[in-house]
Amino acid sequence: MSRIECADNLEVLRNLPDGSVDLIYTDPPFGTGKRQRLDTIRTGTGDGVRLGFGGREYPFEVVGSMEYRDDLPFEQYLGFIEARLREMHRVLKPEGSLYLHLDHHAVHYVRVMLDVIFGADRFLNEIIWAYDYGGRHRDRWPRKHDSILWYAKGDRWTFNRDEIDRIPYMAPGLVGPEKAARGKLPTDVWWMTIVPTNSAERTGYPTQKPLSLASRIIAASSNTGDLVADFFCGSGTVGLAAQELGREYLLVDINPEAIEIATRRLG
Repeated sequence: MSRIECADNLEVLRNLPDGSVDLIYTDPPFGTGKRQRLDTIRTGTGDGVRLGFGGREYPFEVVGSMEYRDDLPFEQYLGFIEARLREMHRVLKPEGSLYLHLDHHAVHYVRVMLDVIFGADRFLNEIIWAYDYGGRHRDRWPRKHDSILWYAKGDRWTFNRDEIDRIPYMAPGLVGPEKAARGKLPTDVWWMTIVPTNSAERTGYPTQKPLSLASRIIAASSNTGDLVADFFCGSGTVGLAAQELGREYLLVDINPEAIEIATRRLG
């Protein structure tokens, strides 16, 4: 059943039956109004110069680049997202869930949109993924988090509390050795690093998210054998997490480079 499709996700969605997907976790363009590009560099040679610790300079050269479009005018972007969210709602099973990953550019607009499509009472959580990595603004608080909106299709949903990875207590001495050794369940604020530049997990795709992030969502909100879908699949992280956890996956992206990376990762 698992498959990867290079296609317009709206067309794929319209061809899916009602109530056929157990879980959607998807990471659409954020509505930045720009083309997003990521260069892969090699240090030690080249005409470029990077500053390092203590002001040291390091030569580098660009050995590859990848980009995707996020340059729709904002009103068109909202229409683009809404059409797809309505179809995602339709294809979810009655006990299915949607996790929608956005940032500060559009999350407040899209949450109102989802309240209309799913119903405000189907909103379960706004998960904050905090990563604290990268540059720092000098004139404002650095923006170092994304938002993941969790909505249920119906009045019952999957939540496998015992399958969720636990995290250390901030003050283990206050809870006793047994609880400290077991760890605690995460709250709705998740501190996880981005995929490091030197990680074996890294593919070079500009919007790649960590496997641990997708795995936590899939373990909590789906069961073995369920169908997990990502309609903006990028580098295929959701499919890889689903595969490792014994779920089926449906991955869709219109970018052939993304499909090539996802296919290679999934074998």
